[in-house]
Amino acid sequence: MSKDTDNEAPPSKQTRERADDVRERANEPSEQARETGEAAGEDGSPFEDLGSDVEPDLEDEEALAADLLGGLDIETTDDIEIPDRLVDQVIGQDHARDVVQKAAKQRRHVMMIGTPGTGKSMLAKAMSELLPKEDLQDVLVYHNPDDGNEPKVRTVPAGKGEQIIDAHKEEARKRNQMRSFLMWVIIAIVAGYALLIAGRPLLGILAAGVIYLAFRYGSRGSDAVIPNLLVNHADQTTAPFEDATGAHAGALLGDVRHDPFQSGGMETPSHDRVEPGAIHKANKGVLFVDEINTLDIRSQQKLMTAIQEGEFSITGQSERSSGAMVQTEPVPCDFIMIAAGNMDAMENMHPALRSRIKGYGYEVYMDDTIDDTPEMRRKYTRFIAQEVEKDGRLPHFNEEAVEEIILEAQRRSGRKDHLTLKLRDLGGLVRVAGDIARAANKDQTEREDVLQAKRRSRSIEQQVADDYIERRKDYELTVNQGDVVGRVNGLAVMGEDSGIVLPVMAEVTPSQGPGNVIATGQLKEMAEESVQNVSAIIKKFSDEDISQKDVHIQFVQAGQQGVDGDSASITVATAVISALEDMPVGQDLAMTGSLSVRGDVLPVGGVTHKIEAAAKAGVGRVIIPAANEDDVMIEEEYKDQIEIIPVSHISEVLEVALTGEAEKDSLVDRLKNITGSALDRQVGHSGTGSPSPQ
Repeated sequence: MSKDTDNEAPPSKQTRERADDVRERANEPSEQARETGEAAGEDGSPFEDLGSDVEPDLEDEEALAADLLGGLDIETTDDIEIPDRLVDQVIGQDHARDVVQKAAKQRRHVMMIGTPGTGKSMLAKAMSELLPKEDLQDVLVYHNPDDGNEPKVRTVPAGKGEQIIDAHKEEARKRNQMRSFLMWVIIAIVAGYALLIAGRPLLGILAAGVIYLAFRYGSRGSDAVIPNLLVNHADQTTAPFEDATGAHAGALLGDVRHDPFQSGGMETPSHDRVEPGAIHKANKGVLFVDEINTLDIRSQQKLMTAIQEGEFSITGQSERSSGAMVQTEPVPCDFIMIAAGNMDAMENMHPALRSRIKGYGYEVYMDDTIDDTPEMRRKYTRFIAQEVEKDGRLPHFNEEAVEEIILEAQRRSGRKDHLTLKLRDLGGLVRVAGDIARAANKDQTEREDVLQAKRRSRSIEQQVADDYIERRKDYELTVNQGDVVGRVNGLAVMGEDSGIVLPVMAEVTPSQGPGNVIATGQLKEMAEESVQNVSAIIKKFSDEDISQKDVHIQFVQAGQQGVDGDSASITVATAVISALEDMPVGQDLAMTGSLSVRGDVLPVGGVTHKIEAAAKAGVGRVIIPAANEDDVMIEEEYKDQIEIIPVSHISEVLEVALTGEAEKDSLVDRLKNITGSALDRQVGHSGTGSPSPQ
């Protein structure tokens, strides 16, 4: 959501009337809710059920489940009605919406933790609409005649501040007029005396100049009686919302401007130099701070004090500034705090500040995905309509384009029967597709525009990965044919949505002492632990005595980002066993999967992106964990290019990967004898039955 700024034009009468209507509906149940009784909260207070439903046009449950639009019969997203309240526009996050409702009702603080783009800022903005009606206040700062460095603070009802300022300005104007009239009268008398009576015109001019400067110098003190309107809520019809994300100490807590003129009567009165902070502007409303851990410790401590006391004095934030001498009386800052961030936010957050929020409010974890139900598909259709209306320049999406966006939401979730809730990224795809359609002067955004947008809006990581694959082809570094001992095509993910082929090589050499497992290629902690787990499997399943051998493992061209995670475990195990047994591995095969110390193949993340990376590299087959089989949602263009083989145990991996029938059968039989008959099942399923979004 956009941040409120001081230089925005005041809302029009129509805007204020619409805002009043929104507030009334936020505090009154709808007719349907009154009939069903669903709008009443736990204490009987009237609140609509958060998140409005979109009714389907189909009644058959099977048809609803199969329809990508969840039963909606629309021509374009222009047919979708968009709710007025922001809280109703939030997709998913049912738990977070319930918490926001309760927090708004009881004026509680909230901390929302989760992946960026899941709706934290939108919920924070929506909370200001849900807050109960309060009498908003204007804050005035007055000159203190007893101590100019301690300005006085006064609060008045919203709208009264401007009236008081206007009244003081009118009084000052009248005083200045009277002083000016008196000044010119005296100047006229002195000049007339010097010219007509004394006959000293030069002396008369000098005297007139002295009188003029004396009056101007003296009139400066009259301006000090005009108060400074620190916080003005005259045009505010709903509770204020202040986004203080990334704010420095002065912007957050208030500041006093530096004045280089501190003597001779030329200084600016201290109360005129006082600037409000976000905590003061958010009085009776919501203060939102995203990435809360980026605030320095001193700001967090002072923020904690403001939360505790409900008021905070303003002083200069720079120690060397003249503003540091000024400190106002306490300024009201009775706000609701909404802190947000990723998981690392809790590590660097001041524990006392977190305790204040937790002790007087709620902590919420934001979901990354949500169940793929007909109702959610209908809401995703409404989400597209919301993004189009919010932008204001995009053509509405037709039915096929909406279906393609929902397919992409399924694909980005990375889970079976789920939709992604990273809606900021998905909204970016909507805007790019709309821009493409608009550039072509289309009345509607079509499926072809969405497909083109998917290619054009690739992440930086995906562009780097694609460039990496092309460069390897140019230098013939990609091996996707033949058989090689100790070399396996592994699969990895760059960023969150970019697959890449990462070859792993293994070599076994005589050791000068006790045998070691040596791994190179920028391995990180989890990857190193994975290699150690693999060494346990090798010791158990191999006939070779490796106590006097060194096992060298190389992650080829891992790059500066290194290798993190354990998804290369079966790749490492296959490469090492191939080197130990001197049995080649088919290079038309790539694989990904974690591995337990007992040899079970465990699920990993990003299988869809990894499979697509293998297809781009020309690999014909890919091994994935059987548990991930239902998570595969590759693009249509790759379905015929690659065979997907789900496996459950390392013996199945070796049976597919190793070549040389007699030796391979002997090794696999040996593994089956060790692990039992539970592994005696058919290996090498085709990927044709795996689910696909298209």
